[in-house]
Amino acid sequence: MTTEELILSMARDAREASREVAKLSTEKKNRILCRVAERIQERADQLKEENRKDLEEAEKRGLSRAMIDRLTLSDKVIKGMAQGLRDVAVLPDPVGEVTSMWRRPNGLVVGRMRIPLGVIGIVYESRPNVTIDAAGLCLKSGNVVILRGGSEAINSNRALGAIFSEVCREEGITEKAVQVVPTTDRTAVLELLKLEEYIDLIIPRGGEGLIRFVVENSKVPVIKHYKGVCHVFVDESARIDMALKIAYNAKVQRPGVCNAMETLLVHKNIAEEFLPQIYEKYRHAGVELRGCERTRRILPQIKEATEEDWYEEYLDLVLAVKVVDSLDDAIRHIEKYGSLHTEAIVTENYENAKRFIEEVGSSTVLVNASTRFSDGGQLGLGAEIGISTTKLHAFGPMGLEELTTRKFIVYGEGHIRE
Repeated sequence: MTTEELILSMARDAREASREVAKLSTEKKNRILCRVAERIQERADQLKEENRKDLEEAEKRGLSRAMIDRLTLSDKVIKGMAQGLRDVAVLPDPVGEVTSMWRRPNGLVVGRMRIPLGVIGIVYESRPNVTIDAAGLCLKSGNVVILRGGSEAINSNRALGAIFSEVCREEGITEKAVQVVPTTDRTAVLELLKLEEYIDLIIPRGGEGLIRFVVENSKVPVIKHYKGVCHVFVDESARIDMALKIAYNAKVQRPGVCNAMETLLVHKNIAEEFLPQIYEKYRHAGVELRGCERTRRILPQIKEATEEDWYEEYLDLVLAVKVVDSLDDAIRHIEKYGSLHTEAIVTENYENAKRFIEEVGSSTVLVNASTRFSDGGQLGLGAEIGISTTKLHAFGPMGLEELTTRKFIVYGEGHIRE
């Protein structure tokens, strides 16, 4: 079977399976999720062995530190995948929810009901935990999913997908509810993007290059975010101890992910006190700073930031730093260089916090909290299928509701239109 025939067959199977999955009871879906979670933990050693094959190949290929970090199935990641499925299982099932209902003057009763999107294709790089997060969210929301991970994670993804399919089979539902593309042939992605007859939505997760490739080649609607140029603004009223903790966590805790801070903005009235202290913390963590002229007057030992640095998503221990005159300057900088992903302000001024939330247009805006909280699991969605920085039809981390749409339902009593 050629790659083209393989992908077409998978898509047809997915469309057929979508009719069955859309009708599954909440109880059945939750039982599958909990059983998959249990089996993932039971087979942790097997999963790590498959993952080790991917890691060895990644080392040979010279993949970056950030990519290898995202690729690794540690005990913590495996436990997190299992817990994510359990968290999704206890969330309300959106399928069939009537979100509103009203009566027209002619007596017709009109409502809106949540329904699954149908068949979802996920194209992603490196992170094998996406296989489980996406499969769990899609199943709970009544959708079928085709998962096309990167070649660097092929062994890990196959092993995880096999567990999901195995449990589905044991529970008496189609194993085609979750399908992992088994080939590393790059034409598989192009074939997937053509199949608008069978696939309802494509969600790419990975670097900007992958996402732009998907957008430019897809005939299927795409939910996307190109990159995460996330900012933290330390306001003049910020508590220094809080600002140090947040700025450190947002950059250092996991620098290779899209909700890590890439630019630190500091009010001029607090810069002299704050910057030397955060510099010492970053220096010990191995963070390279690139600063504007005013930042380098305070920290002359750091590199000069270029115009390109303000647009950069480093995904590494590198940080751009700028001293700004005011909240307005900070907001203008974010408007110009941001990517509509995630921004945070550290402040003790209520009015400044309110303005920041109202005027910054990104999909997640935080007050006195790290940008690392811009994550479906952390925000109570159980897990996330991805983050959208486009406003149709979802904005920000996407959970169960964002994997449904709404249809109109109408009740009449023999009504006809005159």
